Amino acid sequence: MRIILLAALPEEADTFLPGSGTILDGWPAARRVEALGHEIIVAVTGIGKVNLTTVAATLHARHPADLLAITGTAGKISALPGDCFYLAHAIQHDYGAERPTGFVHFTPGLVPVGPSIIDAYVALPDPGTGLPAARVASGDAFVECPDHARFLSEGLSADVVDMETGALAQFATLAGLPWAGIKATTDDANQDSAGDFRANLAAASARAAAGMEGLIGRL
Repeated sequence: MRIILLAALPEEADTFLPGSGTILDGWPAARRVEALGHEIIVAVTGIGKVNLTTVAATLHARHPADLLAITGTAGKISALPGDCFYLAHAIQHDYGAERPTGFVHFTPGLVPVGPSIIDAYVALPDPGTGLPAARVASGDAFVECPDHARFLSEGLSADVVDMETGALAQFATLAGLPWAGIKATTDDANQDSAGDFRANLAAASARAAAGMEGLIGRL
């Protein structure tokens, strides 16, 4: 199986089978690894949905994948126990309509008028990682507000927030590909998040990468 494994930051990508593989031709921020019974292309995308989708689409066009996956870090917004999660569902929290009564969420691609409609993207069934299953809400904003975190958690039944997984899930769905993700948490999406993110990035990236290694080894 060929797997394209994406991460927003070098710190997140480099902890997956560190030091292994060869640089992918034409991609200084990507390497090809033969390990765990699969061919894995590990690439750094940069932060945000557009960066993620651009790299995913370009890599898949040049190196057709059987699975798209994502590893890295997230902010925690629910009481779900744990600090590393299998992303069973993904949604985008910044697609919808701004109304006098507040923001109304819609599934990306739908015309955002009328009653709210939000359908989550469903990941590949967990092959046995043993990690808690979580729902991730993605958007092009770093969440540092506990009130907004509560709004996302309660309104979307989300457990963690990041800036890329929802886009990966959308692209994979449009391309007819399965997707999978593991994220470890660095912060609680509050006023301390910026400092907590920096302090916990390395350790959280390593947790997520270890989980992803376990996931791929079970496929």
